[in-house]
Amino acid sequence: MHRSNERGSALFMSLIFLVLLSLFAVSAFNSSTGGARVVSNTQIRQEVVAASQKAIEDVVSSSTFSTNPKLVGETPITVDMNGDGVTDYVVTVMPQPKCYRTSVIKSVTLDPTSAGDLACVQSSAVQGSGIDMPDSAVTAGNSLCAKTEWNIRAQVVDPKSKTKATMNQGVTVRTLQTEALTACL
Repeated sequence: MHRSNERGSALFMSLIFLVLLSLFAVSAFNSSTGGARVVSNTQIRQEVVAASQKAIEDVVSSSTFSTNPKLVGETPITVDMNGDGVTDYVVTVMPQPKCYRTSVIKSVTLDPTSAGDLACVQSSAVQGSGIDMPDSAVTAGNSLCAKTEWNIRAQVVDPKSKTKATMNQGVTVRTLQTEALTACL
């Protein structure tokens, strides 16, 4: 009789070890998939941030950015992250880029030998007419160009994970004074 009691306890101990090993395997599986989820979420977040940064770069390099900010704000920007020809993210620039400050560039800061600065240099033939103007003290030393400061806000949402990123970027753009007055009202 004593021997039959021992066989039952061996079976019971085997079942306990089997349950413990199963719990260990489930725990190991859950921790490995949790780590993979963390890595995947981090990768998606980095892609979303990169997509919004690329959209801001595209907006700033656009020729219509400072002259027609409304058009820039209404046009979504598509981003292909992996170069396969398929749009991965759609970025919106909302609200439209906004000029919040402008200042006239002084002529003494320009380099007349530089092609970029040459367009800003005022003509001496027009200014040196010899006629005293009532507001000549106000415009003395000003170039034809102004420095405009803009805020651009890009928003993107990953369609699969719903990860959202919003990036703000400040940009300084040189424009003609007449364009600056129109854009920075």
